[in-house]
Amino acid sequence: MGADHDAARWPAELQIAVNISAVQFRQARFVEVVMHALAETGLAPERLELEITETVLMTSLPQVIEALHLLRRLGVRISLDDFGTGYSSLSYLRTFPFDKLKIDQTFVQDLADPATVSILQAITALGLGLGMSVTAEGVETEEQRATVCEFGCSDLQGYLFGAPLPKHDFEAKHLSGRVGSEG
Repeated sequence: MGADHDAARWPAELQIAVNISAVQFRQARFVEVVMHALAETGLAPERLELEITETVLMTSLPQVIEALHLLRRLGVRISLDDFGTGYSSLSYLRTFPFDKLKIDQTFVQDLADPATVSILQAITALGLGLGMSVTAEGVETEEQRATVCEFGCSDLQGYLFGAPLPKHDFEAKHLSGRVGSEG
């Protein structure tokens, strides 16, 4: 999983999101790998968020459901990433224990299309109605930020807020003087 000891020292309010591929998830001892990484790094389980795509859901359904429920009981948060771009059924939203729904950037970046705006609004309402937090990915403009916030997205990602950074640069820019002092 590639968990990092440094992330456990970051301030307690920061969560660590890790994208998990279908191949990784299908490993026989995936839950054990996650538990080992948490123990080895000292990262509190509630600070770890595993981002899975719909592809993960379409493999070995009973085993996937069992693994996700076990991870969630441990305190790990589960997000459905890139929602709306795969082939899964909406019934997955009732079957799997998701904490967060992440709206794919394709629905955020085309606000000129009324149909896209309707889909964006519907996905947000769906996630909120199911008790999940909703993240809008790919927010690049103030118009996009205002729109997704108006619809109820609680978390936003995108270049409007900054480009992805290597760990060292992130720590230097955002955690200078804070790393190791909390959490």
